[in-house]
Formats: sequence, structure tokens, C-alpha cells
Amino acid sequence: MKVIQKHELTSLKRSVDQGTEEQRESVKRIIKDVRQGGDNAVNSFTQTFDQVSLNEWRVTEEEVDEAYESIDGEFVEILKEASQNIRQFHEHQTTNSWFEPSADGSILGQKVTPIDAVGIYVPGGTAAYPSSVFMNVIPAQVAGVDRIVMMTPPGKDGKVPAGVLVAAKLLGVQEVYKAGGAQAIAALAYGTETLDPVDKITGPGNVYVALAKREVFGDVDIDMIAGPSEIAVLADETARPNEVAADLLSQAEHDARSSSVLVTTSEQLAKQVQQFVAEQLKSLPRYDIAKASIEDYGAIIVCVNIQEAIDTVNEIAAEHLEIITKDPFQDMAKVKHAGAIFIGPYSSEPVGDYFAGPNHVLPTSGTARFSSPLSVDDFVKKSSIISYSEQALKNNANKIAQFARLEGLEAHARAVETRKERWK
Repeated sequence: MKVIQKHELTSLKRSVDQGTEEQRESVKRIIKDVRQGGDNAVNSFTQTFDQVSLNEWRVTEEEVDEAYESIDGEFVEILKEASQNIRQFHEHQTTNSWFEPSADGSILGQKVTPIDAVGIYVPGGTAAYPSSVFMNVIPAQVAGVDRIVMMTPPGKDGKVPAGVLVAAKLLGVQEVYKAGGAQAIAALAYGTETLDPVDKITGPGNVYVALAKREVFGDVDIDMIAGPSEIAVLADETARPNEVAADLLSQAEHDARSSSVLVTTSEQLAKQVQQFVAEQLKSLPRYDIAKASIEDYGAIIVCVNIQEAIDTVNEIAAEHLEIITKDPFQDMAKVKHAGAIFIGPYSSEPVGDYFAGPNHVLPTSGTARFSSPLSVDDFVKKSSIISYSEQALKNNANKIAQFARLEGLEAHARAVETRKERWK
């Protein structure tokens, strides 16, 4: 793990993946084929890309029951407790409609309405992600979404990982389909013979999923275009180097393009963390992935004081930020850009990934400068309410008409002025 200077941060930055021209064109063709061919096109792509031939791509009740029976009872209880924590956290995010009457009889306000139908993409591939089920489905349920469709790629055996199906069952998700990649996103956006389209798609995925989400945006809404995972650790001499090293590697094992950065005021900590990362890396099952991540996107930055360190993490704007310092809450108050902030030595990043309650679908690639974690707000829409009274229009008609004419919109002005005839 290399030590770099602050000005070298640009060498670690990765923009949200735009893909290659070949990948973008491939995604466009897949989407077009699914729009035209429906179920047959989806199943054909599943056979091509996943080497799985499916007679039925909707998960059956029997498959869900089989998955539930195969899971250890203790793990089911852990899933239940985690889902309760996540639900409780998101229930604090709800917003209500509001209406404000004025003395002249007008009423202005905002109406909050859940989105009708949402598609949740749960990635497959090298791992199973029941946590992704919870983090996408629960805020949608808390928001009041009526229809939630889950899409996830099948394994080589044509089945969905048991943990994913059990998580869906615990939440009462009724529609689960076996498809991944761009074809899954196209099916959610435009529908097929057996699947009605949704209004919004959320959840992470590989580059083809990201490109497909970008392509269908506008016909449906999406949550974000997620890049590789990342962590920054802000630490001083009070941090334990073996713990910091373990936390850095927790993100490095996600992806070869994941980024793990230690920002510290302690040269001694920096040296010790270097040693522990090298030592702990050797025994990781995902050694090759984590090693590539640490070598290419792992770094340590030593700062002269805590303010310089805070400025540095603000520049990074990391998806996950851990603060392990003498005064972590005081330092947290100065942080402006981070997806999720983990405070103190007992708040290791996986605590948030799985169990504490906050959402782990977070802005990546520096986009925490302007965006937020997935939340209940992502599953509602807001309508402005305008109910002008007669007196209010009398008082303001001339001003509104003048404003319209200033913009060169005569019909706008006349639409207001025609109502003056009521008062003659």
C-alpha cells in the first residue's frame, strides 16, 4: 500500500464507469431486442450470458420454500433482526404532505405520493447479496410503494441464491425474476408478456447494468449510476493499525477497482497500517481481487494536522468514511462530503453494510459532493398544490400578467386577465 502526497489524489480518482463504445452499443442492442422479443429475448440472453436455459424465469413458491428450508435457522434470525433495524432507521425518513392556508383564503402545499411500481436489481455473479434486497426493498415499502419487483441473475444451476430468496420472502416480495445484466433492466423498464413495466429501477450491478440504467433513464427513473466501492479512513494516533488495515481490506475485496485510502496525522500509524495490510491480505479468500485493488487504488496520505486531514477526506468525498480520532464527533461536524460516516473504533464499515440500519446504497466516485444515500425519498414523488382564492387573484393578477409579458408569453398573461371578467 503506497504512501502518496495530497496532490497525488487525482491518480486514485475513478469516474462513474461510462463503458467502452462496444459495451454501450451492445447494451443498446440488448434493450432493443428485449423490447421487441419480450420473454423469449430475456431467456435467450440468459442462456447466452449465464449459460442457463430456463423454462420459467419467474421464481416459484416452491423455489422460495426450498430456499427457506435450506437456510440455517440462526441465519434466518440474523436476517430478521437486520431487516428490523433497517426498517426502523428508514421509518425516520418519512415525510408527510403539508398544506398552508393564507389569510386571503389561498392554500399552498405539497402532496407526497409513493411511486406505483419499483424494480429492484440484486446483483449475482461471484457472491450473493441478501443485504441488497433489504437496502432496496425496505425503503420502498416504508414509502408505501404498492408493487415491488425483484430481478436477480440465476446461478449455473438455474437457481437464485437461497439467502436472496429468504430475504425476499421475509419482506413479502411477491414478484422475483431470474435475469441479470442489461436484459433484466430492459425487462423492468419496458415489460414483457409476463412482466408489467415499473416506474423506477434501483440497485447496483456490473458495467452492463449501469449502462442499461443510463440508457432507460427518462422512460423510467433510476437511483444512481454506481461505481466501484470505496472507503476512506480518517485516523490519528489513537487508532489501532490492525483494525484500520482490516477495514481498508473490507472494501478492497469487493472489486479490483475498489479504492481504500487512509488519511492520518500519524506517520507511525501509516507505517504500521502498511505492514498489517500486507500481512492480512495474504490470507484473504479473494486475495487476487483485494491485491489488485490495494496496488492500484490503495493509498496512505500523512497530513500535518487534523484540519488538513479533514480537507483531504472532503476532497475524496468517499462512499464510506470512517473517523477514528480523539474527537470523532467534532471532526465529523467538519466533514462536508461523504456517503456514510462511521464514527469511532467500534463502527467498522461492515456494521453499516449489514446490520445497523442506514442504507448501504451510497454515492461513489466522488459523487457524494452532490448526492445522498438511497432513502425513502427515492420512492416518493412530490406534487405542488396551488389553490388560489378569488381575493388572492384580484390582488396579484396584474403582477402575474406583467411577469408573463416580460417573458414574452402573451397567452399566459391573458389566461390570468380573462378571469377579471368575473369581477365586473
